[in-house]
Amino acid sequence: MTVRFSSRTPQQALAALLAQHAPQSLLLVGASELPAIEAFLAAHPQCTYAQAPAGALPADLAAQRFDLALFVDCLEHLDKREGQQLLAGVRNLNASKLAVLVDLNACDWQTTDLFALALQASEHFQREQQTLTLFTYDLREYKQVPDWLNAKFWANPERFGKYWW
Repeated sequence: MTVRFSSRTPQQALAALLAQHAPQSLLLVGASELPAIEAFLAAHPQCTYAQAPAGALPADLAAQRFDLALFVDCLEHLDKREGQQLLAGVRNLNASKLAVLVDLNACDWQTTDLFALALQASEHFQREQQTLTLFTYDLREYKQVPDWLNAKFWANPERFGKYWW
């Protein structure tokens, strides 16, 4: 499988992601200052913003729900088990949308590890010798609803009163 690199920079991709989702609450785990986030917050002062260092979320943040959670320069500083617990915990409890920007060569993660957490590889970026990958997760787009999953097929209503098992 050949990797196609994006013509955008990681900051441009994050800015586009923020513009697309326009979150009312935003969580950043990892890197301290990102120009894309600063620009978004300046343009959207009503957005509540929280930041946490790489690692388990503090109790006050772990009790909150966010529209979007960003992980930048985070997984590279955690062991794999701690990173899995962090991503899965935030995905399940704190945010329905995630974006993870990671340098897979700088940590012991593989793309399949992130696929196992239901994240999708959105874009790849290359600068000199560094390759970054943007993974995203959106609960609403996680799985397509199968055509058989509707009330028409539940419990076979046309058979009520005809058969006894």
